[in-house]
This record gives sequence, C-alpha cells and structure tokens, in this order.
Amino acid sequence: MIEDVHLQPGDEAPDFTLPDDAGHQVRLADLRGQGVVLYAYPAAMTPGCTTEACDFRDNLDAFATAGYQVYGLSPDAPEKLARFRQAERLTFGLLSDPDHQVLAAYGAYGTKSMYGRSTQGVIRSTFVIGSDGRVERALYAVKATGHVGRLRRDLEV
Repeated sequence: MIEDVHLQPGDEAPDFTLPDDAGHQVRLADLRGQGVVLYAYPAAMTPGCTTEACDFRDNLDAFATAGYQVYGLSPDAPEKLARFRQAERLTFGLLSDPDHQVLAAYGAYGTKSMYGRSTQGVIRSTFVIGSDGRVERALYAVKATGHVGRLRRDLEV
C-alpha cells in the first residue's frame, strides 16, 4: 500500500528526473528560475485525459507568457506519450512515470474512490511550482473539463 501524500503551498517540490515523450531526460532542478505547471493524469488517449491535454495545449501561450512551462505526467511509456502528443498536436512535454514513484511523491498516486470502491491509481492533480522550486498550489482530484480555465483564473494568467 502506498502512503497518501498531500503537498501544501510552500513545500519543496519533490525533484525528479523522468523521460519525456521524445526520450529525453527532464529534471525538475534544471527548470529552476521558471514556473512549472505539472499536471498528473491517468492514461494518454482516453477521453478525459485527451480533453484536459487539449485544454492545456489551447491555453499554453497564456501560461508561457506568465512564465510557466507545462508538463503532463502519467504512467504511460514514452512511446505511447509520443503517439498521444502527435495525435493531439500537443505542444508541451509529456513525462513518463511507469513505476509511480514521482506520482506518489506528489500525492498523485494513491487511494481514490471509483464507483464506490477504494482503489489505488493516478489521482488527477495539478501542481504549480514556483521558480524557487516550491509548491505554490497543489490541486487534487480535479476534473478534466474546466480545470484549466479555473487554474488560469486562480493564477490570473
């Protein structure tokens, strides 16, 4: 059983090094000096995850203008992420965490309720990480639809 974690504003964002959809290693520490929006989703090429990814894609300029780089995070293999990125014309990096270690460190993998049953899985979540590497926002159990718009309003971007 994985211990459930919930990050709070001000917490140091757990560092990671993960492969992206192109096979390159992305390390959070290398992104210091800029903001990062890291969103966790259960599976590429599913309806909800596609809706959320396309919403981030369509709002990417606003996040970039405000100094945020966007990354999606899922347990999918880089090859599947590459197909997803191409199929949906995504213009931001997708990170692969097949062993769920980074997802768990962020509290985005753990116990969730699905159809009245408790299961272990990816909890759709979004983390806003400041240029100093600290968590500015940790949003858990977000909805795929409308989430990006609410995030933009909250961040005033």
